[in-house]
Amino acid sequence: MPHFSFKEIVSVSLILFAIIDILGSIPIIIQLRQREGVIQSEKATLVAGALMIVFLFLGDGILRLFGIDFASFALAGAIIIFLMGMEMVLGIHLFHSNPEVKTGSIVPLAFPLIVGAGTMTTLLSLRAAYALPNVLVGILLNLLFVYIVLKSSNWLERKLGQNGTEVLRKVFGVILLAIAIKLFKTHVSI
Repeated sequence: MPHFSFKEIVSVSLILFAIIDILGSIPIIIQLRQREGVIQSEKATLVAGALMIVFLFLGDGILRLFGIDFASFALAGAIIIFLMGMEMVLGIHLFHSNPEVKTGSIVPLAFPLIVGAGTMTTLLSLRAAYALPNVLVGILLNLLFVYIVLKSSNWLERKLGQNGTEVLRKVFGVILLAIAIKLFKTHVSI
């Protein structure tokens, strides 16, 4: 019988909430929606959930299978985050997509924004520290919140307005650049 602990569920949920940082991703979500015309909230949430569950159970084995260490995985995520930050700050488009194929809800939204290297490595740590049922409930609670934010992107954009969205985009672009640089510094010994 699963051992559910309210305290563990709250801890896992808060840790994942801080790592996923969906509120900090609002400018990116709005930018993706403007570029692609729509955010597929259900698809992005389901893909993010599937990635989290798969990585929770198989992550360590998957990385070992490909001979990838956590540092290399984190650096790959840092490069993507860095490029996204550059897009936001400079107002350029590095990630060009085929207008016929709407993939922004998967890449970069579900991966690496919602489920990036930080989320994946955190899941492995959580699995070692907390009971599995509590980790799963924490994941589900975060996915519910992610879905609500994604579904509200139109409303959020209207409330922020053009100027508010532009200011947020620049500010969070700089924050993304700083996160990417921190990941580089953490995982590269110079």
